[in-house]
This record gives sequence, structure tokens and C-alpha cells, in this order.
Amino acid sequence: MEPTPDLTGLSLEQKAALGSGADFWTTKAAGPVAPMVLTDGPHGVRKQAEASDPLGLAVSLPATCFPPAVGLGQSWDVELVRRVGVALGQESRTLGVDVLLGPGINIKRDPRCGRNFEYYSEDPILTGALGTAWVAGLQSTGVGASLKHFAANNAEHDRMRSSSDVDPRPLREIYLRAFAHIVRTAAPWTVMCSYNRINGVHAAENHWLLTAVLRDEWGFDGVVVSDWGAVTDRVAAVAAGLDLEMPGSGGASDAAVVAAVRAGDLDPAVVDRAAERVAALAKKAEAARRHPVGHDPAAHHALAREVAARCVVLLQNDNAILPLSAGQSIAVIGEFAENPRYQGGGSSRVNATQVDIPLAEIRALAGQGAVRFARGFTTDDTTDETLRAEAVEIAAAADTAVVFLGLAARQESEGFDRDDIELPAGQLELLTEVVRVQPATVVVLVHGGVLRLAPVAGLAPAILDAALLGQAGGGAIADILFGKVTPSGRLTETVPVRIQDTPAYVAFPGENSHVRYGEGLYVGYRWYDARELEVTYPFGHGLSYTTFAYSDLTVTSADDMITVQVTVTNTGSRAGREVVQCYTAKPDSSVTRPPRELKGFAVTDLEPGMSERVSIMLRRDDLAYWETRVDRWIVEDGDYQVCVGASSRDIRLTTQLTVAGDPLRLPITLDSTLGEVMNNPDAGPLLEFLARNAPPGLSPDSGGAALGIDMARMVASFPLRLMVGFSQNPDGRTELEQLIASLDGGEETPADR
Repeated sequence: MEPTPDLTGLSLEQKAALGSGADFWTTKAAGPVAPMVLTDGPHGVRKQAEASDPLGLAVSLPATCFPPAVGLGQSWDVELVRRVGVALGQESRTLGVDVLLGPGINIKRDPRCGRNFEYYSEDPILTGALGTAWVAGLQSTGVGASLKHFAANNAEHDRMRSSSDVDPRPLREIYLRAFAHIVRTAAPWTVMCSYNRINGVHAAENHWLLTAVLRDEWGFDGVVVSDWGAVTDRVAAVAAGLDLEMPGSGGASDAAVVAAVRAGDLDPAVVDRAAERVAALAKKAEAARRHPVGHDPAAHHALAREVAARCVVLLQNDNAILPLSAGQSIAVIGEFAENPRYQGGGSSRVNATQVDIPLAEIRALAGQGAVRFARGFTTDDTTDETLRAEAVEIAAAADTAVVFLGLAARQESEGFDRDDIELPAGQLELLTEVVRVQPATVVVLVHGGVLRLAPVAGLAPAILDAALLGQAGGGAIADILFGKVTPSGRLTETVPVRIQDTPAYVAFPGENSHVRYGEGLYVGYRWYDARELEVTYPFGHGLSYTTFAYSDLTVTSADDMITVQVTVTNTGSRAGREVVQCYTAKPDSSVTRPPRELKGFAVTDLEPGMSERVSIMLRRDDLAYWETRVDRWIVEDGDYQVCVGASSRDIRLTTQLTVAGDPLRLPITLDSTLGEVMNNPDAGPLLEFLARNAPPGLSPDSGGAALGIDMARMVASFPLRLMVGFSQNPDGRTELEQLIASLDGGEETPADR
């Protein structure tokens, strides 16, 4: 942050006022502190032109609508994401915005979450890398990011009061990991706390989350801002570490803060710190405004088209139906081809500068080929036999049919969760009839959340997943269909065979304002792989119009960094881009772990026949698990499998890496087991005492075969209090407690990463 402004001349009332908004999007001015404008992102600038309102009902100024996170994430391309961040920063500066509210980096715990279109992935490593690139790009222009929604905000149902009840390991390893990475590597100017409670405590009033973790452990020195309307008790929130309540409350919450200080219920130093952080943020914004930045809307639209094309995933391409050739007769079917859906609904909705229409873009690239269009279906759940018959007729007469299927805006949005992951039945019926008369059928999917695609995969030989691609998505889809761009997108979520297979199926979205995260660590592909469940398409999957071979995998480590190198060769006839994914596993782990976890990835562009030595850098810390017994990250000692491949289930090469682990000395108590004591090198005197006082028949070497017992394993699980209790020694417990007290509690393990 900038040097702290001098606020000594401000009154308590002025300092309290700096901690809440002047209106929905603007902060207050006080003394030397200028006001700031915050507005919605993350895939475009939603600066309202008229009187501001929280639901976005007022018209917003035109801005480039880049692919939302559901699409952008499918690029797996950190440099591309950084460029989008830069462009968003330039438009923010042009429109007078100081802080753009994004990126959204919550984990996609369940495919039914209505806001999944605004989040990147089901994996924290991928999410962290992409979020870091977005923040770095945006803030390079002098516009602050607002990392959101902190934390464990993974459903829309009852989101403003529901408690996300999460155990420590999944909370740390899955739901907080991306936040930690982005805070440490990109230093976002602000972090936005979420509406929900975490284990019973509102995020805005959660001292453990906002101070102990975010500031003390991760070193965050920016402003904690509330989601709009998330503060229920401003005094408790300020005490917990909240700096800025948005929007304003007309001065009511400011007065409550002042009254609490004067009554001795709130430390004035806490109010001072919050005011200083807001003032420092305002100073950074003011400094940036002194250097005007402009942008070219046409250039940004071209960038949006380039980005969107990199986000399209080729799910399948049987018989090499794609790419299409100019001169073919093509039947284009589906309302989304003429009225594209390119973004999600809610607070991030952007007033696009222009919108590419897929049908028009296909016609532009078809050359002399005849392109006919039929709507085929409506998006209001009514069946129109005339529309369907027309679509089947033009499909039968064409060389190829391109059918656009998906979800309408009213079927998924911020504010509610979906009940299922089904495509509308009428669309599937239409596809069945089209394929019956036209085997060369391509499906283009338009949606913000995962869909059940088993029926589509069984019908259509070629499928493109276009997710939501922003305002230039129509042109990008045409570029992919005709091979102007070779597809390189990869799925950031597993596509299950059915909703009943999903990890949180029985616990989503919760009840009685509580959501139990009972699947623990097993989110997304971790769940499907651990249970060896069939999936329609795995995490990381995506095909190309060319092919790639992997060879010569090596792994080296030095200075807490691990370098994974593999040679990738384009073995096909077209230039293409490959996303190389690196997973690790520790089958002999002492704690529960998924079969494999993504730890890094890299992108390579190759001409036909060319090879590149691709390097993927992993942090040793990313091998760590959260050890709940000492509340620290621990890297286990021993051998790790390092795997590279083209998806979580397309592993091409595997090698082994030996890692020196972190010391783990568990404090010994009466509840410690004999096995834990035996692993402590300082416990010799205690072991001697236990050997002398072992009850008959319960020493590890006393046999037990007659009872069918592995006595050594059984006794190793006994707590010490039970061992001494069985000994019948009346002084045993006192002696045991004295020996435990004399032991060193163990050396410190490395600090939280």
C-alpha cells in the first residue's frame, strides 16, 4: 500500500464515516481522503449511467463484455487472462472506476450453483493461477481488484444468512487455497467478504477469517470491503477486521460505531486502522487518476473474439466432422444462433458495446455454401411442432447441421440455484430428430453451469462447449467451426453422467440455513476419481484438430521449487495449442488424499511436426496438506508420483519424486496413542515406563493369534490413559502425567504458507 495518509486532523465521526459508502457505488470524502468509485465486474465494467441501484435495473454505460469466468477459465491460459485484466483496467479508467469488483474465485462445489458462470473452476490451483493473472493485469493499469466472495460462498440459495459448515482440511485445502495464493502473489487492493456465515459466524464479522487468516497469516494489507448489504452488525464487523461497508446506510452504522467507541465497547484503534486502510486505498486511486488511460473499443472487441475462441472446448469430433469447409450447405438450428446468450444474469451483467451473431458469422465464413436457419425450439418450455418440423426439413437437405442448444438466461442466474443439470427436454427431442435425418450433426452448447451431456454425446458425433463467451462469442464459434482457429479449450469442471453422482448431491443446497460440506476434500474430479465413477467428460478434457505426443518426462527440485519438464510434439497436420497438465499423488500418505490433484499446467503452441520442451513449475508448498492436529501446513516425507497428461483421466507419463518432509512433532497428552508415542524420538523415558507398566497380555509382542488379533496394531491405537489404567498401578497415572510434562512439546513446523 501507499504510505498511510495523515488522519490526525479527522474526528472520530469522520473516521467512522470513511468506513461506509456515500451511496451504492461511491465512498465518502473526509478531510484529505477523496471519494472512490467501485463498480461491478468481473467480465466487463458495469458503470451505471443513471441513478445507481443494487440490482442493476438502471442502464449501465457501454463496455466490452469479455467471456465470463465459466468461459475464460476454459482457456487455461494465464497470459490471455492477464490481457483481459489489462483491458478491463483500461475501460475502468476510461469510465472513472477506481475498483472493479472481481475476480470471483469461489470453487464450483456443485454444478447447480446459480452463480457458477462467474467462477473459474472446481480446482483451487487452476483458480488461483487464473485469478492471479486477472488481478495482476487489472491492477497494472491503476485500478484495484476486489477478490471475492470471501469465503465458502458456493450456493445462491439462502446465501445471505446460510452457514457453510466446513471442516478445517477442506476449508484450507479447497476453499481458501486460491484466495491465499492470489493475496500473496498479486496483492489485490481489496478483498470482498461474502454474505454467508462460515461455521456459524458471518463472514463480515469473522475475526478468524478477516484478521487471523487474511492479515496475520497471509499478509494482506489492503481493504476488506463487504459484499453489498452483507453487514448485519457494523460494530462487530469493524472489530473483526472489516474496513468498508457497502453500500452506505445513511449514516446509521457510522453513528453506531461512534457510540460503541464512546461507550468503551469498541477499541478506537480498530476504527483508526480501518480509516487508514480506506484512506491509503483512496490515495492509490487518486494517484492513478492523474495519469489518464484510454482504450480502443474496436481493438477490445477483437481481443474479446481472440479470447473467446481460446475458450471453446471440442468435446468430441467423431469421423472428423469438424472443421467445416467453405462451400458446404449448412443447416443452422436453434434460437441461440440468432439471439445469442453470451453472459450470465445478475450484478455482473454488462451493456455490451456490440454483439456478434453466430448465424451471421457462420454465413460470413461459409463462402458459396448455402446456409439456412430454423429456430427449432423456443426457450419458454413450450413445444412448437412447426418449428421442429422446419428444422428437421432443412437438416435433411444440408451437408451438415449445426444445432445450438443450451439454457436461457431465466434458467440460471445469480440469486437462485438450479434444480437439476438437464437440457430442456424439447431440445433433446429436436436433436434426436435432426440426427435421425442428418448424421453429420454438430452441437454447440451455450450455458453457464454444467449440463448432463450423456444424451447429447450419444446422439451427436461432434460437440463444441461454448459455455458463455462474451460479446464476440458468435465470431469465435464460427472461427472454430471453420478451422480458422484450432480448438484448445479445456474443461474446468467434470461433466458427470448424472446429477446423483455429484459429490454434494444429497447436501446441496442445504436446509435450515446450514450447508454441510460432507464430501470434504472430495470436490470435483477428486470425488469421481476416488470413487472410480464413470464420467461423461473429465476435468481438463478438450480435443483439437491436431494430435500431440508426450515424451521424456523429468522432475528436479531446488530451493522449494519443483521443475517438471516434458517434450510435447505436434503429431498432426495442423498447427495447434496443447494444455499440458501436471498432477501429483501420494498413495502411501498417512492422511486421506484424493488419487491425484492438479498442481500445475502450461500452454504450448506448435506447428505440425514441431516439438517443445515444456516446463511446469510447482511449489513444494503445494504438496502440503493441512494438519489439523497442529493447525499447520505439512509436506509429507517420501515419494510422490508426478503425472503429466491431457486431462485428469488422460495421464500420458508418470515419474517419481522424493521429497524431504516437514518435521511433525505432535504434543503428547494422555489421549496420545502408543503408536504416536513410538514415533516421537524424544519419548524414550515414556516408552520405558509403559514397558514396565504394560498390563499382562497387552504388550505389542504378546501374541494374540489365539483370538485372531494383530496385537501390535491393536495396542498401537490405545491411548496412554487406557494403557496405564489397565496396569492396575495406583500411582501410574501420576507418574505418567509427570513424564508427559517433562517432554519437550516438539519443534515448530513451518509457518502457514
